Amino acid sequence: MKTSVIVLSFSFFYLCVAEVQQLDQKDENGGIKPACDFGIHQTEDNKRYVQLSSSLRELEGKLKNTEEQLQDLRGSVQGKKVAFGASTGYFGNIGPFNTEITLIYKNVYANTGAYNPTTGVFTAPVKGIYYFSFSGSNISTKPMGLRLMKNGEQMVTVYNHPAGDRYETATNGMILQLEAGDHVYMRLRENTWIFDNNNNHSTFIGHLLFPL
Repeated sequence: MKTSVIVLSFSFFYLCVAEVQQLDQKDENGGIKPACDFGIHQTEDNKRYVQLSSSLRELEGKLKNTEEQLQDLRGSVQGKKVAFGASTGYFGNIGPFNTEITLIYKNVYANTGAYNPTTGVFTAPVKGIYYFSFSGSNISTKPMGLRLMKNGEQMVTVYNHPAGDRYETATNGMILQLEAGDHVYMRLRENTWIFDNNNNHSTFIGHLLFPL
Protein backbone atom coordinates (compact mmCIF):
# COMPACT_ATOMS: atom_id res chain seq x y z
CA MET A 1 0.00 0.00 0.00
CA LYS A 2 2.79 2.43 0.96
CA THR A 3 4.76 1.47 -2.16
CA SER A 4 1.75 2.38 -4.33
CA VAL A 5 1.51 5.76 -2.59
CA ILE A 6 5.17 6.45 -3.35
CA VAL A 7 4.78 5.50 -7.03
CA LEU A 8 1.73 7.73 -7.46
CA SER A 9 3.36 10.56 -5.55
CA PHE A 10 6.50 10.42 -7.68
CA SER A 11 4.38 10.45 -10.84
CA PHE A 12 2.58 13.60 -9.70
CA PHE A 13 5.91 15.10 -8.60
CA TYR A 14 7.46 14.74 -12.05
CA LEU A 15 4.35 16.07 -13.80
CA CYS A 16 4.55 19.17 -11.62
CA VAL A 17 8.26 19.57 -12.35
CA ALA A 18 7.61 19.38 -16.10
CA GLU A 19 4.96 22.08 -15.87
CA VAL A 20 7.18 24.32 -13.75
CA GLN A 21 10.04 23.94 -16.24
CA GLN A 22 7.70 24.90 -19.07
CA LEU A 23 6.51 27.99 -17.20
CA ASP A 24 10.09 28.83 -16.33
CA GLN A 25 11.06 29.22 -19.97
CA LYS A 26 8.14 31.12 -21.49
CA ASP A 27 6.66 34.47 -20.69
CA GLU A 28 3.33 35.78 -21.92
CA ASN A 29 4.91 36.84 -25.25
CA GLY A 30 6.54 33.48 -25.88
CA GLY A 31 10.03 34.63 -24.92
CA ILE A 32 12.46 33.20 -22.38
CA LYS A 33 11.89 34.44 -18.86
CA PRO A 34 13.49 33.18 -15.62
CA ALA A 35 10.92 31.83 -13.23
CA CYS A 36 12.30 33.94 -10.36
CA ASP A 37 11.94 37.20 -12.29
CA PHE A 38 8.30 38.08 -11.73
CA GLY A 39 8.61 41.87 -12.11
CA ILE A 40 5.95 44.23 -10.80
CA HIS A 41 3.08 42.65 -12.70
CA GLN A 42 2.61 38.89 -12.32
CA THR A 43 1.18 37.04 -15.32
CA GLU A 44 -1.21 34.14 -14.92
CA ASP A 45 1.67 31.80 -15.78
CA ASN A 46 3.77 33.24 -12.98
CA LYS A 47 0.93 32.84 -10.49
CA ARG A 48 0.57 29.25 -11.62
CA TYR A 49 4.31 28.77 -11.19
CA VAL A 50 4.20 30.03 -7.59
CA GLN A 51 1.32 27.70 -6.78
CA LEU A 52 3.12 24.71 -8.30
CA SER A 53 6.38 25.54 -6.52
CA SER A 54 4.56 25.61 -3.20
CA SER A 55 2.82 22.31 -4.00
CA LEU A 56 6.15 20.73 -4.95
CA ARG A 57 7.80 21.72 -1.69
CA GLU A 58 4.91 20.25 0.26
CA LEU A 59 4.95 17.08 -1.85
CA GLU A 60 8.72 16.66 -1.41
CA GLY A 61 8.24 16.70 2.35
CA LYS A 62 5.49 14.08 2.20
CA LEU A 63 7.56 11.87 -0.12
CA LYS A 64 10.54 11.99 2.22
CA ASN A 65 8.35 11.05 5.17
CA THR A 66 6.71 8.18 3.22
CA GLU A 67 10.09 6.84 2.08
CA GLU A 68 11.35 6.83 5.68
CA GLN A 69 8.26 4.93 6.82
CA LEU A 70 8.70 2.38 4.01
CA GLN A 71 12.34 1.85 4.94
CA ASP A 72 11.33 1.29 8.56
CA LEU A 73 8.70 -1.25 7.46
CA ARG A 74 11.18 -3.11 5.25
CA GLY A 75 13.70 -3.23 8.04
CA SER A 76 11.06 -4.49 10.45
CA VAL A 77 10.00 -7.36 8.17
CA GLN A 78 13.56 -8.28 7.19
CA GLY A 79 14.51 -8.40 10.83
CA LYS A 80 11.93 -11.13 11.43
CA LYS A 81 13.00 -13.89 9.05
CA VAL A 82 12.01 -17.16 10.68
CA ALA A 83 12.35 -20.63 9.15
CA PHE A 84 13.53 -24.14 9.89
CA GLY A 85 13.59 -27.57 8.27
CA ALA A 86 14.59 -30.87 9.86
CA SER A 87 14.27 -34.64 9.65
CA THR A 88 14.42 -37.19 12.48
CA GLY A 89 18.04 -38.06 11.70
CA TYR A 90 17.28 -41.61 12.84
CA PHE A 91 17.85 -44.91 11.03
CA GLY A 92 15.10 -47.39 11.85
CA ASN A 93 11.86 -47.26 13.81
CA ILE A 94 10.92 -44.84 16.58
CA GLY A 95 8.30 -46.54 18.76
CA PRO A 96 5.88 -47.98 19.45
CA PHE A 97 5.61 -46.70 23.02
CA ASN A 98 2.79 -47.18 25.53
CA THR A 99 2.52 -43.39 25.86
CA GLU A 100 2.53 -40.45 23.47
CA ILE A 101 5.90 -38.73 22.94
CA THR A 102 7.20 -35.50 21.42
CA LEU A 103 9.22 -36.26 18.30
CA ILE A 104 12.68 -34.75 18.05
CA TYR A 105 13.95 -33.85 14.58
CA LYS A 106 17.68 -33.60 15.14
CA ASN A 107 18.91 -33.57 11.52
CA VAL A 108 18.57 -29.81 10.86
CA TYR A 109 18.88 -28.42 7.32
CA ALA A 110 18.14 -24.79 8.15
CA ASN A 111 17.22 -22.98 11.33
CA THR A 112 17.14 -19.26 12.13
CA GLY A 113 17.08 -20.15 15.81
CA ALA A 114 13.41 -20.58 16.73
CA TYR A 115 13.49 -24.41 16.47
CA ASN A 116 15.20 -26.36 19.25
CA PRO A 117 16.68 -29.65 17.91
CA THR A 118 17.23 -30.86 21.47
CA THR A 119 13.56 -30.71 22.47
CA GLY A 120 11.86 -30.78 19.05
CA VAL A 121 9.92 -27.61 19.94
CA PHE A 122 9.54 -24.51 17.77
CA THR A 123 9.00 -21.27 19.74
CA ALA A 124 7.47 -18.34 17.83
CA PRO A 125 9.76 -15.30 18.19
CA VAL A 126 7.12 -12.83 16.96
CA LYS A 127 3.37 -12.63 16.54
CA GLY A 128 2.51 -13.60 13.00
CA ILE A 129 1.11 -16.02 10.44
CA TYR A 130 3.20 -19.19 10.11
CA TYR A 131 3.16 -22.26 7.89
CA PHE A 132 4.08 -25.75 9.15
CA SER A 133 4.15 -29.11 7.41
CA PHE A 134 5.30 -32.60 8.29
CA SER A 135 5.73 -36.01 6.72
CA GLY A 136 6.07 -39.46 8.24
CA SER A 137 7.01 -42.89 6.93
CA ASN A 138 6.28 -46.25 8.51
CA ILE A 139 6.25 -49.99 7.90
CA SER A 140 2.56 -50.80 7.85
CA THR A 141 2.73 -53.88 10.04
CA LYS A 142 1.97 -51.33 12.76
CA PRO A 143 0.07 -48.00 12.60
CA MET A 144 1.58 -44.51 12.53
CA GLY A 145 -0.12 -41.55 14.19
CA LEU A 146 1.33 -38.03 14.03
CA ARG A 147 -0.10 -34.85 15.53
CA LEU A 148 0.90 -31.23 14.89
CA MET A 149 0.54 -29.49 18.24
CA LYS A 150 0.25 -25.86 19.36
CA ASN A 151 0.58 -25.22 23.10
CA GLY A 152 -0.71 -28.68 23.95
CA GLU A 153 -3.64 -28.57 21.50
CA GLN A 154 -3.81 -30.66 18.34
CA MET A 155 -3.99 -28.65 15.12
CA VAL A 156 -3.93 -31.36 12.42
CA THR A 157 -3.08 -35.06 12.31
CA VAL A 158 -2.38 -38.10 10.12
CA TYR A 159 -2.96 -41.75 10.93
CA ASN A 160 -1.81 -44.75 8.91
CA HIS A 161 -3.65 -47.95 9.80
CA PRO A 162 -1.95 -51.35 9.57
CA ALA A 163 -2.02 -52.50 5.95
CA GLY A 164 0.25 -55.51 5.64
CA ASP A 165 4.02 -55.27 5.43
CA ARG A 166 4.97 -52.31 3.25
CA TYR A 167 6.40 -48.81 3.54
CA GLU A 168 3.87 -45.99 3.60
CA THR A 169 4.15 -42.20 3.87
CA ALA A 170 1.68 -39.57 5.09
CA THR A 171 1.90 -35.78 5.06
CA ASN A 172 -0.09 -32.83 6.32
CA GLY A 173 0.35 -29.14 7.07
CA MET A 174 -1.45 -26.00 8.20
CA ILE A 175 -1.18 -22.20 8.41
CA LEU A 176 -1.32 -21.01 12.04
CA GLN A 177 -1.59 -17.65 13.73
CA LEU A 178 0.87 -17.55 16.62
CA GLU A 179 1.64 -15.18 19.44
CA ALA A 180 5.24 -14.56 20.45
CA GLY A 181 6.23 -17.44 22.74
CA ASP A 182 3.74 -19.99 21.37
CA HIS A 183 5.10 -23.55 21.04
CA VAL A 184 4.61 -25.80 17.99
CA TYR A 185 5.85 -29.40 17.87
CA MET A 186 5.07 -32.93 16.67
CA ARG A 187 3.71 -35.83 18.73
CA LEU A 188 3.83 -39.56 18.00
CA ARG A 189 0.66 -41.27 19.22
CA GLU A 190 0.88 -44.09 21.72
CA ASN A 191 1.26 -47.62 20.31
CA THR A 192 2.29 -46.28 16.90
CA TRP A 193 5.68 -45.90 15.24
CA ILE A 194 7.53 -43.87 12.65
CA PHE A 195 10.39 -44.92 10.37
CA ASP A 196 13.30 -43.07 8.82
CA ASN A 197 16.67 -43.71 7.20
CA ASN A 198 19.31 -41.77 5.29
CA ASN A 199 16.67 -40.85 2.68
CA ASN A 200 15.03 -38.62 5.33
CA HIS A 201 11.39 -39.55 4.79
CA SER A 202 10.12 -38.14 8.09
CA THR A 203 10.39 -34.35 8.26
CA PHE A 204 9.13 -31.25 10.07
CA ILE A 205 9.35 -27.74 8.60
CA GLY A 206 7.97 -24.28 9.37
CA HIS A 207 8.43 -20.63 8.50
CA LEU A 208 6.99 -17.19 9.16
CA LEU A 209 4.79 -15.97 6.29
CA PHE A 210 4.43 -12.44 7.67
CA PRO A 211 4.43 -10.73 11.08
CA LEU A 212 1.31 -9.12 12.59
